[in-house]
Amino acid sequence: MEEFEKAVARSKELTQRPANDELLRLYALYKQASDGDNTGERPGGFDFKAIAKHDAWAELAGKSKEKAQEEYIELVDDLHQKYS
Repeated sequence: MEEFEKAVARSKELTQRPANDELLRLYALYKQASDGDNTGERPGGFDFKAIAKHDAWAELAGKSKEKAQEEYIELVDDLHQKYS
């Protein structure tokens, strides 16, 4: 989807860093839209960033790639209004 690819490029043009929860949502939607459901093992130990990313993506299980792309595009639009 061309709109999705444009949104990915736009996500890198934000003039301010979004909040951590927004970044996690962006990551999870991107991974769901690109790769589908998270089938990897949950990281162990003290790698809290990797665990948070894994869990955020895993929460989207069952969401279609197309729906994830739509939500990603909407989120990037919202972030541009908020942080540009």
